[in-house]
Order: sequence, then C-alpha cells, then structure tokens
Amino acid sequence: MNDTAEAVPIRWESEGTSRIPFAAYTDEQRHREELERFFYRGHWCYVGLEAEIPNPGDFKRTAAGERSVIMVRAADGQVHVLENVCAHRGMAFCRERHGNRKSFTCPYHQWNYNLSGKLVGVPFRRGVRGEDGEMQGGMPEDFKTDEHGLTKLKVATRGGVVFASFDHEVESLEDYMGPVILKWFDRLFNGRQLKILGYNRQRIPGNWKLMQENIKDPYHPGLLHTWFVTFGLWRADNKSQLVMDAHHRHAAMISTRGTQGQAGQATTAVSSFKESMKLEDDRFLDIVPEPWWGGPTAVMTTLFPSVILQQQVNSVSTRHIQPDGHGAFFFEWTHFAFEDDSEEMLRRRLRQANLFGPAGFVSADDGEVIELSQQGFESKPWHRALAELGGRTAEDTDHMVTEGLIRGMYAYWRKVMEK
Repeated sequence: MNDTAEAVPIRWESEGTSRIPFAAYTDEQRHREELERFFYRGHWCYVGLEAEIPNPGDFKRTAAGERSVIMVRAADGQVHVLENVCAHRGMAFCRERHGNRKSFTCPYHQWNYNLSGKLVGVPFRRGVRGEDGEMQGGMPEDFKTDEHGLTKLKVATRGGVVFASFDHEVESLEDYMGPVILKWFDRLFNGRQLKILGYNRQRIPGNWKLMQENIKDPYHPGLLHTWFVTFGLWRADNKSQLVMDAHHRHAAMISTRGTQGQAGQATTAVSSFKESMKLEDDRFLDIVPEPWWGGPTAVMTTLFPSVILQQQVNSVSTRHIQPDGHGAFFFEWTHFAFEDDSEEMLRRRLRQANLFGPAGFVSADDGEVIELSQQGFESKPWHRALAELGGRTAEDTDHMVTEGLIRGMYAYWRKVMEK
C-alpha cells in the first residue's frame, strides 16, 4: 500500500489473537500509531551498552523507534540520551555512528550543546556591530538558552545495558520487565564488565513486529534452520521452557541442548535436517559450558518492542529493532564478551558469532522469510495469518511446539492499540 491509500480495517475473527490480520503489517497510518504508543509513550527502548561509551565524551548514534538519538557519557560519568534534532531548525546534526566529543555543534548554524544536551552557544546571539557602532540583529532580549536545549530522554541502566524513553512518566525499568523476565535479564547481564566485539547491521524489508514474532516462535528453528537442527543446537525435542511477563509483551525462550545427537523424529522427519552435512572447521561446535548458564545452553529474550537479548551457547549479543516505515526495519547486532574472558573464550565467542548477522549460517534464513512474509501481506492485506499451534490462548509452557508467545504479544498489542 502507498501512504495515501485508504487504511484496510483490522478485523479480528474473534476476541482472541490466534488469527492475525495482514493489515496489522501493511498500513502506514497504523504504523504511525504503533510508534507513538509503543516506542514513544509508556515503554522503554533499548539504545545500547555502557561498554560502547566507556570514556567521558564517548557517544553512539542510535535510535528509539524511528527517531535518531545519541547515547553519550558526560564528564561526570553520567549517561545521557539526547534526541538528534537541533533545537534551532530541526537538523539531525550528528552523522557519525561513534566518536568522542567535548560538545555537540550543529553544522548548519553552529548552535552548540554540552554533553547533557544544554544549549551553551548561539552565534550572533547579541547581533553584530555595524559601521555606525550600533548592534544589529541578534536574538530577542528575552531569549533564554535554558529553554532551548536538546530533547533529553529518561534513562535507565541495568547490568551495563542502557534503555531510554521519551515518556518521563514511564514506570521503572524493573517494573517494566517484571520479575519473570528480570530473572533471565540478570542471568546474562550479571554485573560483569562487558567488552564489545563488533557489529552486524542490515535493513530487512518486513514489518518490525515480524522480528519480535520470529524470536517468540520456538519451533521454527528446528524446521527452517538447517544448521540448528543438523547440529542439535535448537530442536523441538530439546528440554525447554517458554515464559512471559504478566502483560505477555516480553518473553524468554529457554532451551537446553540434548544428548540425542542427530537421530530422532524431531530431526530426521524434517527436510532441513541434512545428515550428510559436515563442518570444514569443527571449532564451530567447540562449545564450553559456562557457570553463569545455570543449565540452559540457549536463552532468547524479547523485550517489547525494541530488543532481543541473545545467548546461543557461547555467543552473546543484543539485537536492536529500529522501524523504518511499516514495511521495513533496521536490525543491529552488538556482539559482546566479558572483560574476564580468556583469550580462548574471546575467540570462541567471535567464531560462534558467525551463526548470526545478515550472512550468518542461521540468521540469514530469518531475514529472507521475513521479507517473503511481508510480500505476502502486501499482496492481500484483507487476509490473516494463523497462529494456533498449541491452542488459541497464551500461557507459559515446558515445550516448544506452540505459538503461544505470539498470541500473547498480540493480546498486548490489541489492548494498547484498541484503547
């Protein structure tokens, strides 16, 4: 649909959320409402890791929804998140992804801001002196720099992870996650100093919600991803647990790699299983259990609406969802390690990171199926998707053969969007 087309009404077939109208993915007006209700009001957005800005003056240009923001560490060590929009004429003044600055200056008219976003310099504020000695131009006498700083977001940090919100009345980050999800968050971000390994970035031509769905879909990895099912890292017969917060907006999928090897109905009965597939470098399966795992070999946590927290064996990363219109989103992986990792563990984490990213042995599949799904939605926006595996309601389970987490997310989506 183009932006001027008439919106296709969302008609749910029942009070439940097991049949999701395609129009939820295709309408630009509805997308704008989602941005306001999920990204700009009442919710926390992931913006980065403190380890990305270790020193005073360090900054990272990132995003909250479709709005460009800057995560920066001030001279006193405090982390600020500022909107990347000059208070003068609205220019997105910061173009670098990362850097170090003593202050920010808009190149258009040289308005200058300190690292907390306060306006500290305005060229020609008092005008210029003419040939007759009189001052010409300048800002009005009642102009106050304190009233024209950058928009500052509310900031919360936990375990080295930085979240921000345009809504300064938003609930605490801990209440936002809830105790069930907070447990799994703290398992990964347990106080150890983080070390940045690198990034993957891509733009996926699909609705942003599809990536949240993808990581709330526990059984597709054993069907879609040849790598996972063949080498046993994520299969439907693995010991598993699926949990949600009280609102059903966030979720964690917990899996423990089994000892079944390559045999069994959950593998050999699906076409993605390739018994003859062999690794040229078997170090990709050099998996070393770590004490902080507490058992599970993989935990994928979705914090609605903006981030996925990944532990897949020894690879750990965040995945940042940044919408770009109703039919696309930018997707950024930040791969990290821990400062006390051995050199051998660092190499292992880097090696296993090759499973993920735009060309990853696993994640390339997800980007492609999301694109093809969006194409289907756009071709018949009056139709609907089916999410009825495991029933029509949303509840925690101890198995992967369910779409309950997706139904839970859309129950929350309906609650917010239909107010």
